[in-house]
Amino acid sequence: MNTNQELIHHLISAGVLHSPVLIKAFRECDRIFFVPEEPSSEIYSDYPLSIGMGQTISQPTTVAIMLELLQPKPGENILDIGSGSGWTTALLASVVGKNGFIEGIERIPYLVEYGQKSLKKVHIDNASIELANPSALGKPDHLYDRILVSASAFDMPMELLDQLKPDGILVIPILESVWRITKEINGEINAYELPGFRFVPLITSA
Repeated sequence: MNTNQELIHHLISAGVLHSPVLIKAFRECDRIFFVPEEPSSEIYSDYPLSIGMGQTISQPTTVAIMLELLQPKPGENILDIGSGSGWTTALLASVVGKNGFIEGIERIPYLVEYGQKSLKKVHIDNASIELANPSALGKPDHLYDRILVSASAFDMPMELLDQLKPDGILVIPILESVWRITKEINGEINAYELPGFRFVPLITSA
């Protein structure tokens, strides 16, 4: 695959990308702007790529699956944990629109700066990327409609459920599975597991 359109067609044909709002987001947020290396034939390949500091930009198929599970909607406020080079932050910002906002957090200063520059490249102004608090996971005392985590936890970080609004959705890798955690209006928690993934580890404390 040599173009963003070819990548999108591949994801649609594979059945992992189907929501119109997400297809539009992938068109608006070309992966080429989120990979630090010079453009090459690998930019649109369906596998992870290095973004430096031992981190990766996730496989496009994995990103599509996780965002479809997250079901972002216009006007929502979403926390993007482990924003990396900013691709998922930008994709989510495209979906939520001007009435929504995406807060990206990242523990590596180099990637915070890179992600901020990447958002500007695709003209995203309803999102931010900031350095994560080294002593906390997520943003305690804040509430979000959706939370996306792009690194693998050893077990379920319960503190993230406290940051999720009723009727909210958390998508998080745990070990080698992606989990979709839904907090119902009455506070009940429901979980769905999709196995068969690999991620860099989630750092949960300093």
